[in-house]
Amino acid sequence: MTSVKEQEAIRKLMAFLREWDSAHKVARSRILDNFIRSNDGKTEPELELEFSQGSSLFLARLTAWLRMTYMYSTCLNKLLKSIGIFLSAASGHRYLIEFLEIGGVSILLEILGLNHLKEEDKRESVKLLQLVADAGRKYKELICESYGVRYLAEFLAASNSAEAQEDVQVLMDSLGRGNPKYQSQVYKGLVAVLPCASPRAQQLALQTLQVMQDTVGEAPSVLVEPVLGVLCSAHLEVQYEAIQLLKALMAHEVRPALLKGLVALLTPPRKKTFTFCDETAKDPTALRLREPILMYIQQAAAAKVIGVLAKESVEAAEELIQLKVVHGLMVAVGNLDHVASQRHASISLECFVHTFPFVEECVKKALGHTLFQHFMDSPETWYTKMDPVQAEKLASNIVDIPKDMARMQS
Repeated sequence: MTSVKEQEAIRKLMAFLREWDSAHKVARSRILDNFIRSNDGKTEPELELEFSQGSSLFLARLTAWLRMTYMYSTCLNKLLKSIGIFLSAASGHRYLIEFLEIGGVSILLEILGLNHLKEEDKRESVKLLQLVADAGRKYKELICESYGVRYLAEFLAASNSAEAQEDVQVLMDSLGRGNPKYQSQVYKGLVAVLPCASPRAQQLALQTLQVMQDTVGEAPSVLVEPVLGVLCSAHLEVQYEAIQLLKALMAHEVRPALLKGLVALLTPPRKKTFTFCDETAKDPTALRLREPILMYIQQAAAAKVIGVLAKESVEAAEELIQLKVVHGLMVAVGNLDHVASQRHASISLECFVHTFPFVEECVKKALGHTLFQHFMDSPETWYTKMDPVQAEKLASNIVDIPKDMARMQS
């Protein structure tokens, strides 16, 4: 027989559940506020004590209401936080199982795809998905099997909340670890984020790709174009992460394609003029970068990356020379429309000149004695004194080093 104290606790629980069942939105919102305030951080035994061993009855009501109302944002944030108290409770694995049995993962992922919902609600959904992933490999697989990578990648790319994007990065990183069956899917999902319009999303995706690279093994060929594409970003933090990833990729099979792509970026199509959108003419502060400005930013970044890679590896430098990098760098130095291209290309060109005597001879012959001396004396500033005729000479240079020369004389 139950004691009087236990009977009283049961009556209290049943009264609470009846109150919830009969309450409308405002009253339920108040109940959720009280629940969150009183139970945040509690363990499973503590929640059971609070609900007289009937905590699952309240969780079932929360999940049922979530299933019915998540599309309409009815107290969604409070509802997700309340469910999170159960899922994060120490020793509360059974709460997770109960939540998953009602299709909890699919609901959380669908929340991410609903454009009309608030960012804070979606962020709370990501936090719950993290709790699911933290439970182990089979739960990570469940998220991936439910098209979780696609939902998360799309939300990362579209979100306006830096905090939410960082939460997604943590979750994607988690899904990429200890999850061999879907590791490649996570990697490709991050690659798909790179062409998006959010610099923060690009930065976070590049960081996670770099972390994953050692465990993934060979990078897929689909990575080449998106990684080179982010070099047109005007945001230095994005370019920095792209450079770090490119350095890591030099040890993989995509290396030749990446080097070839970098050299190609040094010589964008000519005979194009700067174009600005209409908003720029009305408000100069609302500048939107368009072709060929983006190509010039990309040209400058490629010149910078090439110098970094050449300094780290003589083998990479040799391959770049065979791809006619010297010609490309001289073209970039002659780009009077973009000083950054001139600066980075000149610094990288100096690296090749100092490393390979035959490159020095070719560049000296192309520039002439006087201009070459200016270059050697001050590679970081000499281009500022270049006149249009000299610039055109560089931009239209026909330097062509035999492919075998680098290996013969390095």
